[in-house]
Amino acid sequence: MEKGWALVTGASEGLGREFARLAASAGHSVILAARNEARLRELAADLSAAHGVEALVLRADLAEPGAAGRLWTEATADGRRISVLVNNAGFGRHGSFGAGGEVREAGSIAVNVTALTELMQVAVPHMRGHGGGRILNVASTAAFMPGPGMAVYHATKAYVLSLSLAAAEELRGTGVTVTALCPGATATRFFADADMGETWLMRLTPVPGPAPVAAAGWRAMLAGRPVAITGWNNRVFAFLTRLVPRPFAARLTRFFLSETGRPRPD
Repeated sequence: MEKGWALVTGASEGLGREFARLAASAGHSVILAARNEARLRELAADLSAAHGVEALVLRADLAEPGAAGRLWTEATADGRRISVLVNNAGFGRHGSFGAGGEVREAGSIAVNVTALTELMQVAVPHMRGHGGGRILNVASTAAFMPGPGMAVYHATKAYVLSLSLAAAEELRGTGVTVTALCPGATATRFFADADMGETWLMRLTPVPGPAPVAAAGWRAMLAGRPVAITGWNNRVFAFLTRLVPRPFAARLTRFFLSETGRPRPD
């Protein structure tokens, strides 16, 4: 049976780039979506040459209203069947809630929540109509705890985890699976763009590269696991947050998200 296409959002770098490579190496033709068209075209050429698959480039800014719907329409044009959807696009802001940054936080909600939801809503009936498929949503260990210093980002990832688990249960036995990947800090541009380079989180916790994190998420997706937390330290941390009062978890997270050059939060 034909493998179908893999649609990867945020494919121009980091985890998205690695997911695209994994999909192509598994024999999927790939649809690469992100804002940076030049990087996408470079990646598309590399994947086609290395794996002999088709690679379609679709520039998309998922923070724009209606962008997810337009992306899906383009991705499925000419009868293309999407058998894998990787909702990887996302961004956040490091800073106090209500102290500026409203535009970026609105964009974070638009990409991390709205676009992801809209793509899932069209992908599920599409995949069910074609006999099955797999959806991989990139959440975060941020989903397990409130995040003072990144309040909106943590809230969006809690949404992604909750939605993924609920949809996975609803779809059990249908041939369509949903997996939420929950990595900790990863060496991608995300943390630099979010101004997190000087936080205690980045200084005190192991920071793997994107390749092993993406590989772990891909394996979990293929196995149909509803959730995958990468790294033993992240699994321990996610478990411990269930055992302590949520206000204490918020206080602890506030410390990790504070900058090392500033006094420790009281």
